Amino acid sequence: GIPGIPAGPPAYQLGRGPATPATPPETYVAQRYIANPYLIGQKKFDLRLYCLVTSYSPLTVWLSREGFARFSFQRYDLTKGNISDTAVHLTNVAVQKLADDYDGGGAGCKWSLAQVRQYVESRHGPDATAGLFNRIERMIVRSLQAVAPVIIADNHCFELYGYDVLFDADLKPWLIEVNASPSLTADTEEDRQLKVAMLSDMLSVLDLEGAGPPVPDLSPRSADASPTPTAPTETQVGGFDLVFRQNSEDRSGTRDLDAGWVTTCSRLGCFNDRARQLRLLDRQRRRGWEVATGAPRPLPSREVLAAAASAPSLMAPPADAAR
Repeated sequence: GIPGIPAGPPAYQLGRGPATPATPPETYVAQRYIANPYLIGQKKFDLRLYCLVTSYSPLTVWLSREGFARFSFQRYDLTKGNISDTAVHLTNVAVQKLADDYDGGGAGCKWSLAQVRQYVESRHGPDATAGLFNRIERMIVRSLQAVAPVIIADNHCFELYGYDVLFDADLKPWLIEVNASPSLTADTEEDRQLKVAMLSDMLSVLDLEGAGPPVPDLSPRSADASPTPTAPTETQVGGFDLVFRQNSEDRSGTRDLDAGWVTTCSRLGCFNDRARQLRLLDRQRRRGWEVATGAPRPLPSREVLAAAASAPSLMAPPADAAR
């Protein structure tokens, strides 16, 4: 109101507004149900893919070749009586286990991502399959580009996302959700091996030990900032492939969203010879360190080696595996 003049009654009491004061609108999330999902064995499934973002400025995206498909235990059916049957329409393992006749068969109703890719390729050919996985990869990068401007860029942080993706009978991918804290618990032995290897490769990408040669920092800070350990020329580390790295000069204003692609064909679900690749990577990092510094790469200290020798193996089965 005007200072010094008492405010009059609200508009709704004078008959010039709604009968009750205006309330703030509620927030809703609108979702579309995909009624024609791609089926394998007449069962619905979705894909869990792992995406590692090492930087948002510049946006740097790594994708794991390994992932898995989660199948529903019941055959897909859209008849009226099955609309509310979560065992038919939801593929989450936590939901599937609640079914009375659930039987994971030791595999937990899961396929590896490589098995899914091989199946689709056997049915639709290599070109259609490559196009599908290229679209999935582009969808993941586009989702990150959409949120990059509002993400606080901190070069000391990274994010491991679990992407849930579904594709329909027309081989069109749909993004279901992005998990900021994907579950890393293992339901089967194959599941445990996949996740342990993925986490190990993630740490190799991050290079927390500084095994890679010092290189100039690519972050939008001063030119004399401290160097980052991992060389930007590495495009594969274990099972992770560098798929997108935003050009350092395109960080503000109007950007070409397609400037920064590292790969031209998605390697999701492709052959993953991670052990051989990691050995080659270690040799490259040693040579790179010597070229950059003129000295051999320093070896770990005795304390680090002793701690590594006494630590339990990540690949050892859990203590309650026999229970």
